[in-house]
Amino acid sequence: MERVTKVYPNGVAAVSDLDLDIQDGEFLVLVGPSGCGKSTALRMVAGLEHITSGTLRIGERVVNDLPPKARDIAMVFQNYALYPHMTVEQNIGFALKLAKVPKDEIRKRVHNAAKTLQLEEWLGRKPAQLSGGQRQRVAMGRAIVRDPAVFLMDEPLSNLDAKLRVQMRAEIARLQRSLGTTTVYVTHDQVEAMTMGDRVAVLRDGILQQISEPEKLYAEPANLFVAAFIGSPSMNLLEATVRLGDGAEGAAEVDLGEQSLTVPAEVLADNPRLREFDGQQVVVGIRPEHIYDAALADGRIDASDGARLHAELELREALGSELVMHLRTQAQRALTDDTRSAADADDAVLEELERQVEAGEALLVARFDARSRARIGDRVELAIDTSQLHFFDPATGQRLSTKPTEA
Repeated sequence: MERVTKVYPNGVAAVSDLDLDIQDGEFLVLVGPSGCGKSTALRMVAGLEHITSGTLRIGERVVNDLPPKARDIAMVFQNYALYPHMTVEQNIGFALKLAKVPKDEIRKRVHNAAKTLQLEEWLGRKPAQLSGGQRQRVAMGRAIVRDPAVFLMDEPLSNLDAKLRVQMRAEIARLQRSLGTTTVYVTHDQVEAMTMGDRVAVLRDGILQQISEPEKLYAEPANLFVAAFIGSPSMNLLEATVRLGDGAEGAAEVDLGEQSLTVPAEVLADNPRLREFDGQQVVVGIRPEHIYDAALADGRIDASDGARLHAELELREALGSELVMHLRTQAQRALTDDTRSAADADDAVLEELERQVEAGEALLVARFDARSRARIGDRVELAIDTSQLHFFDPATGQRLSTKPTEA
Protein backbone atom coordinates (compact mmCIF):
# COMPACT_ATOMS: atom_id res chain seq x y z
CA MET A 1 0.00 0.00 0.00
CA GLU A 2 1.61 3.26 -1.17
CA ARG A 3 0.07 6.46 0.23
CA VAL A 4 -3.36 4.84 0.17
CA THR A 5 -6.09 7.29 1.16
CA LYS A 6 -9.85 6.98 1.60
CA VAL A 7 -11.98 10.13 1.77
CA TYR A 8 -15.75 9.74 1.95
CA PRO A 9 -18.11 12.09 0.04
CA ASN A 10 -18.83 14.01 3.27
CA GLY A 11 -15.14 14.92 3.47
CA VAL A 12 -14.19 12.51 6.28
CA ALA A 13 -10.73 11.02 5.73
CA ALA A 14 -10.97 7.44 7.06
CA VAL A 15 -7.40 6.54 6.00
CA SER A 16 -4.62 9.00 5.14
CA ASP A 17 -1.40 8.27 3.21
CA LEU A 18 -1.11 4.71 4.47
CA ASP A 19 2.23 3.10 3.56
CA LEU A 20 2.46 -0.63 4.31
CA ASP A 21 4.71 -3.25 2.76
CA ILE A 22 3.40 -6.65 3.84
CA GLN A 23 5.77 -9.51 3.13
CA ASP A 24 4.86 -12.82 1.48
CA GLY A 25 3.65 -15.21 4.17
CA GLU A 26 3.56 -12.54 6.89
CA PHE A 27 0.84 -12.25 9.54
CA LEU A 28 0.24 -8.50 9.89
CA VAL A 29 -2.23 -7.13 12.42
CA LEU A 30 -3.91 -3.73 12.10
CA VAL A 31 -4.94 -2.48 15.53
CA GLY A 32 -6.35 0.71 16.98
CA PRO A 33 -9.39 2.22 18.70
CA SER A 34 -12.86 2.10 17.18
CA GLY A 35 -13.11 4.30 14.10
CA CYS A 36 -9.35 4.49 13.50
CA GLY A 37 -9.62 3.28 9.88
CA LYS A 38 -8.35 -0.28 10.24
CA SER A 39 -11.45 -1.98 8.79
CA THR A 40 -11.60 0.60 5.98
CA ALA A 41 -7.98 -0.22 5.11
CA LEU A 42 -8.81 -3.93 5.01
CA ARG A 43 -11.89 -3.33 2.85
CA MET A 44 -9.79 -1.36 0.37
CA VAL A 45 -7.46 -4.34 0.06
CA ALA A 46 -10.51 -6.57 -0.48
CA GLY A 47 -11.98 -4.25 -3.12
CA LEU A 48 -15.06 -3.52 -1.02
CA GLU A 49 -14.10 0.16 -0.64
CA HIS A 50 -12.94 2.43 -3.47
CA ILE A 51 -9.44 3.90 -3.02
CA THR A 52 -9.50 7.70 -3.24
CA SER A 53 -5.78 7.96 -3.99
CA GLY A 54 -2.59 5.93 -3.71
CA THR A 55 -1.55 2.55 -5.09
CA LEU A 56 -2.42 -0.94 -3.90
CA ARG A 57 -0.38 -3.88 -5.19
CA ILE A 58 -0.81 -7.59 -4.56
CA GLY A 59 2.36 -9.21 -5.82
CA GLU A 60 3.34 -7.15 -8.86
CA ARG A 61 -0.24 -6.31 -9.88
CA VAL A 62 -1.81 -2.92 -9.26
CA VAL A 63 -5.31 -3.90 -8.12
CA ASN A 64 -6.89 -0.50 -7.40
CA ASP A 65 -9.62 -0.95 -9.99
CA LEU A 66 -9.97 -4.74 -9.93
CA PRO A 67 -13.23 -6.22 -8.54
CA PRO A 68 -12.92 -8.36 -5.38
CA LYS A 69 -13.20 -11.67 -7.24
CA ALA A 70 -10.19 -10.80 -9.41
CA ARG A 71 -7.86 -10.02 -6.50
CA ASP A 72 -7.17 -13.60 -5.33
CA ILE A 73 -8.10 -12.83 -1.72
CA ALA A 74 -10.35 -14.58 0.80
CA MET A 75 -12.05 -12.67 3.60
CA VAL A 76 -13.25 -13.90 6.99
CA PHE A 77 -15.92 -11.63 8.49
CA GLN A 78 -16.90 -10.84 12.06
CA ASN A 79 -20.35 -12.40 11.63
CA TYR A 80 -19.05 -15.49 9.72
CA ALA A 81 -21.54 -14.87 6.84
CA LEU A 82 -22.53 -18.55 6.60
CA TYR A 83 -25.54 -19.72 4.60
CA PRO A 84 -28.00 -21.10 7.18
CA HIS A 85 -29.73 -23.49 4.75
CA MET A 86 -26.47 -25.16 3.68
CA THR A 87 -24.49 -27.85 5.46
CA VAL A 88 -20.93 -27.23 6.67
CA GLU A 89 -19.63 -29.09 3.62
CA GLN A 90 -21.73 -26.99 1.24
CA ASN A 91 -20.73 -23.75 2.97
CA ILE A 92 -17.03 -24.52 2.75
CA GLY A 93 -17.21 -25.55 -0.89
CA PHE A 94 -19.68 -22.94 -2.13
CA ALA A 95 -17.11 -20.54 -3.63
CA LEU A 96 -15.48 -23.44 -5.49
CA LYS A 97 -18.89 -24.47 -6.85
CA LEU A 98 -19.45 -20.93 -8.15
CA ALA A 99 -16.03 -21.09 -9.80
CA LYS A 100 -17.15 -24.33 -11.54
CA VAL A 101 -14.40 -26.41 -9.97
CA PRO A 102 -15.01 -30.15 -10.67
CA LYS A 103 -17.06 -31.92 -7.97
CA ASP A 104 -14.29 -34.41 -7.11
CA GLU A 105 -11.81 -31.57 -6.62
CA ILE A 106 -14.29 -29.64 -4.44
CA ARG A 107 -14.87 -32.73 -2.27
CA LYS A 108 -11.11 -33.29 -1.92
CA ARG A 109 -10.38 -29.68 -0.94
CA VAL A 110 -13.32 -29.45 1.47
CA HIS A 111 -12.33 -32.65 3.26
CA ASN A 112 -8.68 -31.55 3.49
CA ALA A 113 -9.76 -28.22 5.01
CA ALA A 114 -12.18 -29.99 7.38
CA LYS A 115 -9.37 -32.27 8.55
CA THR A 116 -7.06 -29.31 9.17
CA LEU A 117 -9.80 -27.55 11.16
CA GLN A 118 -11.10 -30.66 12.95
CA LEU A 119 -14.54 -30.30 11.36
CA GLU A 120 -14.81 -33.72 9.72
CA GLU A 121 -17.61 -35.01 11.96
CA TRP A 122 -19.65 -31.80 11.46
CA LEU A 123 -19.69 -31.71 7.65
CA GLY A 124 -23.35 -32.78 7.44
CA ARG A 125 -24.63 -30.25 9.98
CA LYS A 126 -26.18 -26.81 9.45
CA PRO A 127 -24.66 -23.66 11.03
CA ALA A 128 -27.49 -23.43 13.62
CA GLN A 129 -26.33 -26.78 15.06
CA LEU A 130 -22.78 -25.53 15.65
CA SER A 131 -21.10 -23.59 18.48
CA GLY A 132 -19.59 -20.17 17.87
CA GLY A 133 -16.11 -21.64 17.64
CA GLN A 134 -17.23 -24.27 15.13
CA ARG A 135 -18.91 -21.62 12.97
CA GLN A 136 -15.69 -19.63 13.03
CA ARG A 137 -13.81 -22.71 11.82
CA VAL A 138 -16.30 -23.14 8.97
CA ALA A 139 -15.71 -19.53 7.92
CA MET A 140 -11.96 -20.24 8.02
CA GLY A 141 -12.47 -23.41 5.98
CA ARG A 142 -14.32 -21.48 3.29
CA ALA A 143 -11.29 -19.20 2.98
CA ILE A 144 -8.72 -22.01 3.05
CA VAL A 145 -10.21 -24.09 0.23
CA ARG A 146 -9.78 -21.21 -2.20
CA ASP A 147 -5.98 -21.23 -1.64
CA PRO A 148 -5.82 -17.43 -2.04
CA ALA A 149 -2.79 -15.16 -2.18
CA VAL A 150 -4.04 -13.27 0.89
CA PHE A 151 -6.33 -13.93 3.86
CA LEU A 152 -8.17 -10.87 5.18
CA MET A 153 -9.74 -11.18 8.63
CA ASP A 154 -11.98 -8.47 10.08
CA GLU A 155 -12.49 -8.87 13.86
CA PRO A 156 -13.14 -12.62 13.38
CA LEU A 157 -13.17 -13.46 17.10
CA SER A 158 -15.21 -10.59 18.52
CA ASN A 159 -18.44 -12.63 18.78
CA LEU A 160 -16.83 -15.38 20.89
CA ASP A 161 -16.62 -15.57 24.68
CA ALA A 162 -13.29 -14.80 26.35
CA LYS A 163 -12.11 -18.40 26.83
CA LEU A 164 -12.97 -19.46 23.28
CA ARG A 165 -11.37 -16.30 21.90
CA VAL A 166 -8.05 -17.26 23.48
CA GLN A 167 -8.33 -20.79 22.06
CA MET A 168 -9.23 -19.61 18.55
CA ARG A 169 -6.46 -17.02 18.67
CA ALA A 170 -3.92 -19.81 19.05
CA GLU A 171 -5.62 -21.93 16.37
CA ILE A 172 -5.64 -19.14 13.78
CA ALA A 173 -1.98 -18.33 14.44
CA ARG A 174 -1.04 -22.02 14.15
CA LEU A 175 -3.08 -22.43 10.98
CA GLN A 176 -1.57 -19.38 9.32
CA ARG A 177 1.94 -20.57 10.05
CA SER A 178 1.25 -24.06 8.69
CA LEU A 179 -0.34 -22.67 5.49
CA GLY A 180 2.16 -19.82 5.05
CA THR A 181 -0.51 -17.58 3.50
CA THR A 182 -0.07 -13.81 3.77
CA THR A 183 -2.64 -12.61 6.31
CA VAL A 184 -3.93 -9.16 7.22
CA TYR A 185 -5.89 -9.25 10.47
CA VAL A 186 -7.93 -6.41 11.95
CA THR A 187 -8.73 -6.14 15.66
CA HIS A 188 -9.36 -3.48 18.31
CA ASP A 189 -7.98 -5.86 20.96
CA GLN A 190 -4.32 -5.02 21.50
CA VAL A 191 -3.70 -8.28 23.43
CA GLU A 192 -4.95 -10.19 20.38
CA ALA A 193 -2.70 -8.11 18.15
CA MET A 194 0.41 -8.63 20.27
CA THR A 195 -0.01 -12.40 20.63
CA MET A 196 -0.80 -13.15 16.97
CA GLY A 197 1.07 -10.81 14.66
CA ASP A 198 4.53 -11.14 13.15
CA ARG A 199 4.26 -7.36 13.00
CA VAL A 200 1.65 -4.99 14.35
CA ALA A 201 0.56 -1.72 12.73
CA VAL A 202 -1.08 0.79 15.09
CA LEU A 203 -3.55 3.25 13.55
CA ARG A 204 -5.16 6.36 14.99
CA ASP A 205 -7.63 8.57 13.12
CA GLY A 206 -6.64 6.95 9.82
CA ILE A 207 -2.93 7.63 10.29
CA LEU A 208 -0.26 4.98 10.85
CA GLN A 209 1.44 5.61 14.22
CA GLN A 210 3.97 2.78 14.30
CA ILE A 211 4.60 -0.60 12.70
CA SER A 212 6.96 -3.08 14.31
CA GLU A 213 7.37 -6.51 15.85
CA PRO A 214 5.20 -6.87 18.98
CA GLU A 215 8.20 -6.93 21.33
CA LYS A 216 9.67 -3.71 19.92
CA LEU A 217 6.28 -2.01 19.85
CA TYR A 218 5.94 -2.75 23.56
CA ALA A 219 9.51 -1.86 24.52
CA GLU A 220 9.91 1.25 22.34
CA PRO A 221 6.55 2.92 21.66
CA ALA A 222 7.06 5.73 19.15
CA ASN A 223 4.70 8.14 20.87
CA LEU A 224 2.33 8.67 23.80
CA PHE A 225 -0.65 7.20 21.96
CA VAL A 226 1.13 3.89 21.26
CA ALA A 227 2.51 3.83 24.81
CA ALA A 228 -0.95 4.27 26.31
CA PHE A 229 -2.72 1.92 23.91
CA ILE A 230 -0.32 -1.04 23.88
CA GLY A 231 -0.04 -3.04 27.09
CA SER A 232 -2.47 -4.61 29.55
CA PRO A 233 -2.50 -3.15 32.15
CA SER A 234 -1.38 -0.07 30.24
CA MET A 235 1.72 1.99 30.89
CA ASN A 236 1.64 4.43 33.82
CA LEU A 237 2.08 7.91 32.32
CA LEU A 238 2.96 10.76 34.67
CA GLU A 239 3.86 14.42 34.33
CA ALA A 240 7.39 15.14 35.52
CA THR A 241 9.92 17.97 35.63
CA VAL A 242 13.49 17.29 34.52
CA ARG A 243 16.49 18.42 36.59
CA LEU A 244 19.92 17.79 35.11
CA GLY A 245 22.90 16.96 37.31
CA ASP A 246 26.37 18.42 36.99
CA GLY A 247 28.58 17.37 34.09
CA ALA A 248 27.80 15.97 30.68
CA GLU A 249 27.83 12.36 31.87
CA GLY A 250 25.89 12.80 35.09
CA ALA A 251 22.46 11.41 35.94
CA ALA A 252 19.26 13.43 35.94
CA GLU A 253 16.29 13.70 38.27
CA VAL A 254 12.62 13.67 37.30
CA ASP A 255 10.31 15.24 39.86
CA LEU A 256 6.93 13.53 40.26
CA GLY A 257 5.06 15.84 42.59
CA GLU A 258 6.87 15.78 45.95
CA GLN A 259 8.85 12.66 45.02
CA SER A 260 11.55 12.11 42.43
CA LEU A 261 13.35 9.38 40.52
CA THR A 262 16.97 9.34 39.42
CA VAL A 263 17.52 8.75 35.72
CA PRO A 264 20.72 6.66 35.44
CA ALA A 265 23.51 8.05 33.25
CA GLU A 266 23.14 5.19 30.73
CA VAL A 267 19.39 5.90 30.35
CA LEU A 268 20.13 9.59 29.86
CA ALA A 269 22.66 8.61 27.18
CA ASP A 270 19.93 6.62 25.39
CA ASN A 271 17.55 9.57 25.69
CA PRO A 272 19.83 12.58 25.01
CA ARG A 273 16.90 14.83 24.11
CA LEU A 274 16.06 14.91 27.84
CA ARG A 275 18.86 17.49 28.13
CA GLU A 276 16.74 19.90 26.07
CA PHE A 277 14.06 19.72 28.79
CA ASP A 278 16.11 20.83 31.81
CA GLY A 279 13.63 22.58 34.11
CA GLN A 280 10.73 21.68 31.84
CA GLN A 281 7.96 19.12 31.80
CA VAL A 282 8.10 15.70 30.17
CA VAL A 283 5.87 12.66 30.41
CA VAL A 284 7.46 9.68 32.16
CA GLY A 285 6.18 6.19 31.36
CA ILE A 286 6.56 3.19 33.71
CA ARG A 287 5.31 -0.28 32.79
CA PRO A 288 3.48 -2.11 35.63
CA GLU A 289 6.04 -4.94 35.65
CA HIS A 290 8.84 -2.45 36.35
CA ILE A 291 7.28 -1.42 39.70
CA TYR A 292 8.21 -3.74 42.57
CA ASP A 293 7.33 -4.16 46.21
CA ALA A 294 10.60 -2.79 47.64
CA ALA A 295 10.50 -5.42 50.40
CA LEU A 296 10.96 -8.11 47.73
CA ALA A 297 13.13 -6.26 45.23
CA ASP A 298 16.57 -6.83 46.78
CA GLY A 299 19.02 -8.08 44.18
CA ARG A 300 16.52 -8.01 41.32
CA ILE A 301 17.00 -4.35 40.36
CA ASP A 302 18.90 -1.32 41.58
CA ALA A 303 16.59 -0.33 44.44
CA SER A 304 18.65 2.57 45.78
CA ASP A 305 16.97 5.70 47.15
CA GLY A 306 16.85 7.28 43.68
CA ALA A 307 14.63 4.44 42.48
CA ARG A 308 12.06 4.55 45.30
CA LEU A 309 8.54 5.94 45.47
CA HIS A 310 5.91 5.75 48.19
CA ALA A 311 2.23 5.13 47.62
CA GLU A 312 -0.93 3.96 49.35
CA LEU A 313 -2.41 0.63 48.25
CA GLU A 314 -6.02 1.19 47.12
CA LEU A 315 -6.91 -2.05 45.29
CA ARG A 316 -5.34 -5.51 45.35
CA GLU A 317 -6.14 -8.05 42.58
CA ALA A 318 -4.82 -11.53 43.34
CA LEU A 319 -4.28 -13.46 40.09
CA GLY A 320 -2.48 -16.45 41.57
CA SER A 321 0.93 -16.07 39.95
CA GLU A 322 1.04 -12.33 40.60
CA LEU A 323 -0.75 -9.43 42.25
CA VAL A 324 -2.04 -6.46 40.25
CA MET A 325 -1.84 -3.51 42.62
CA HIS A 326 -3.47 -0.09 42.27
CA LEU A 327 -1.46 2.43 44.27
CA ARG A 328 -2.35 6.05 45.00
CA THR A 329 0.52 8.51 44.81
CA GLN A 330 0.74 12.31 44.84
CA ALA A 331 1.96 12.64 41.26
CA GLN A 332 0.19 14.20 38.29
CA ARG A 333 -1.44 11.86 35.79
CA ALA A 334 -0.59 12.77 32.18
CA LEU A 335 -3.86 13.44 30.34
CA THR A 336 -3.39 14.61 26.75
CA ASP A 337 -5.22 14.18 23.45
CA ASP A 338 -3.02 11.11 22.89
CA THR A 339 -3.90 9.40 26.17
CA ARG A 340 -7.58 10.32 25.81
CA SER A 341 -7.67 8.79 22.34
CA ALA A 342 -5.97 5.62 23.59
CA ALA A 343 -8.81 5.13 26.10
CA ASP A 344 -10.93 4.20 23.06
CA ALA A 345 -13.97 6.27 24.05
CA ASP A 346 -14.41 4.33 27.30
CA ASP A 347 -16.28 6.95 29.34
CA ALA A 348 -15.56 5.23 32.66
CA VAL A 349 -11.81 5.17 31.98
CA LEU A 350 -11.78 8.82 30.87
CA GLU A 351 -13.80 9.91 33.91
CA GLU A 352 -11.34 8.15 36.22
CA LEU A 353 -8.34 9.77 34.49
CA GLU A 354 -9.96 13.19 34.75
CA ARG A 355 -10.77 12.60 38.43
CA GLN A 356 -7.12 11.79 39.14
CA VAL A 357 -5.93 14.92 37.32
CA GLU A 358 -8.39 17.12 39.21
CA ALA A 359 -7.35 15.55 42.53
CA GLY A 360 -3.63 16.02 41.74
CA GLU A 361 -2.93 12.34 42.18
CA ALA A 362 -2.21 9.26 40.10
CA LEU A 363 -3.18 5.64 40.55
CA LEU A 364 -0.15 3.57 39.59
CA VAL A 365 -0.80 0.03 38.41
CA ALA A 366 1.92 -2.46 39.34
CA ARG A 367 2.53 -6.19 38.95
CA PHE A 368 3.80 -7.48 42.29
CA ASP A 369 5.27 -10.82 43.20
CA ALA A 370 2.50 -12.98 44.69
CA ARG A 371 4.50 -13.15 47.94
CA SER A 372 3.90 -9.46 48.69
CA ARG A 373 2.25 -8.89 52.09
CA ALA A 374 0.95 -5.42 51.19
CA ARG A 375 -2.72 -4.94 52.03
CA ILE A 376 -5.31 -2.30 51.11
CA GLY A 377 -4.66 0.90 53.04
CA ASP A 378 -0.95 0.16 53.58
CA ARG A 379 1.72 2.74 52.85
CA VAL A 380 3.91 0.83 50.40
CA GLU A 381 7.51 1.50 49.39
CA LEU A 382 7.97 0.93 45.66
CA ALA A 383 11.20 0.05 43.90
CA ILE A 384 11.23 1.33 40.30
CA ASP A 385 13.40 -0.22 37.59
CA THR A 386 14.69 3.15 36.38
CA SER A 387 16.63 1.49 33.56
CA GLN A 388 13.22 0.89 31.91
CA LEU A 389 11.77 4.40 32.08
CA HIS A 390 10.16 5.92 28.97
CA PHE A 391 10.15 9.65 28.17
CA PHE A 392 7.84 11.63 25.89
CA ASP A 393 7.51 15.23 24.74
CA PRO A 394 4.15 16.42 26.21
CA ALA A 395 3.64 18.89 23.34
CA THR A 396 4.21 16.54 20.39
CA GLY A 397 3.68 13.19 22.14
CA GLN A 398 6.85 11.84 20.50
CA ARG A 399 9.32 9.56 22.27
CA LEU A 400 12.45 11.33 23.50
CA SER A 401 14.99 8.94 22.12
CA THR A 402 17.49 8.77 19.28
CA LYS A 403 16.96 5.02 18.93
CA PRO A 404 15.52 4.34 15.46
CA THR A 405 11.88 3.29 15.70
CA GLU A 406 9.90 2.00 12.71
CA ALA A 407 6.97 4.28 12.06
